[in-house]
Amino acid sequence: MSILGSIISKIFGVQYEIEVRASNEPNIAPPPPPNPPTPQQPVDVEAVLTRLASKNPEKLDWRHSIVDLMKLLGLESDLEARQQLAQELHYKGNPDDSETMNIWLQKQVMRKLAENGGKVPEELKS
Repeated sequence: MSILGSIISKIFGVQYEIEVRASNEPNIAPPPPPNPPTPQQPVDVEAVLTRLASKNPEKLDWRHSIVDLMKLLGLESDLEARQQLAQELHYKGNPDDSETMNIWLQKQVMRKLAENGGKVPEELKS
């Protein structure tokens, strides 16, 4: 599973697979359900992450730090993992400029969560 798929799965509580379209834009969709889908409420991403953070002994700033977000979700957050995530999301900048890349990743992940059924506050997407 991709890193982005793992992030979405951890937050939404459903396993997501990444399907790459011909345009190279990731299309994230849950696996087909055994029965017809029932309308679901959007996942409140902020509430889920706030609840996880309250149970974590480490003070993690998941709102502003992709490293802390990944740690909160129990995912590897080293430079290699973040560069892989950047590649999945088609980052065009210098992957060795980790500060710029990290800021971009944080916003992109929040946007992808919103695009895939997450309720994400506007300030976290921009």
